[in-house]
Amino acid sequence: MDRLYDVIILGAGPAGLAAGLYAGRSRLSTLIVEKMQAGGQITLTDEIDNYPGQMPEGESGQTLTQRMMEQTEKFGAERVSDTITETVLSGDVKVLRGMKGEYHAKNVIIATGAHARPIGCKGEREYAGRGLSYCATCDANFFEGLEVYVVGGGDSAVEEAVYLTKFARKVTVIHRRGELRAAKAIQEKAFQNPKIHFMWNTVVEELGGEDVLSEMTVKNVETGEITRIEADFADGMFGVFGFVGLIPNSELFNGMIDMDEQGYILTDEDMHTNIPGVYAAGDVRRKSLRQVVTAVADGAVAAVQAEKFLTE
Repeated sequence: MDRLYDVIILGAGPAGLAAGLYAGRSRLSTLIVEKMQAGGQITLTDEIDNYPGQMPEGESGQTLTQRMMEQTEKFGAERVSDTITETVLSGDVKVLRGMKGEYHAKNVIIATGAHARPIGCKGEREYAGRGLSYCATCDANFFEGLEVYVVGGGDSAVEEAVYLTKFARKVTVIHRRGELRAAKAIQEKAFQNPKIHFMWNTVVEELGGEDVLSEMTVKNVETGEITRIEADFADGMFGVFGFVGLIPNSELFNGMIDMDEQGYILTDEDMHTNIPGVYAAGDVRRKSLRQVVTAVADGAVAAVQAEKFLTE
């Protein structure tokens, strides 16, 4: 058997990194497994202004999580890049099988986060990467001087719309309701920005174009009116950014761990799942607020509970 860790943490977003920090600081042998870039979804955010203790002059998701990662390393948490394909979570020793190896632990903290929900329109798959994106900080520079559309009305959608105004000449927010769901402070920024416009009570029906995205059909949900949008001839294309919610990365645990109808893992207030020694933290679990500050709190609680589990 390979090394038996006290705790293995799946995911290196804020929840996983906080768990790694607390577990390492408690002198637990700790392994963080992440299949992609460390930092999670928040690394896609260009500007954070509501995290306690952040740099007052400005903070990006990448700079914040980089410091978190350095803290976990300071306290001895190990990190490996691998994709876990199978888990055995029952019993005293939890087994995680990945594409690069097999890992064993007495406790597992699931901090796998969530990913962007598709817009749900025709042509979505065909135009992903050809005008359609789900990450403004990744792809905004490709739309320098062009028109872009942001689909959604929550915090992420409005924040990314504001960010896109640094590149696009015009940003239109398409929202299925008559008012935004974003926090008031975020809404105020958007309403005060002359580059941002709004299409209320509207959904995207279809994306189109020849080689790149240059056509879009939208529908007013109140009147049923269909509108076709075409790119300016001189531009030849426009951009669409989807921010209509998240889907939890929990499919690996289907049939093992209790979840709600949307796939979010169910826990108690101490992050315990229905399996002893298995915890969930951050965006992957059912909760009322998904923010960095709540993710790190979840991770800290889960790590402390893992330590108690070992002691008891």
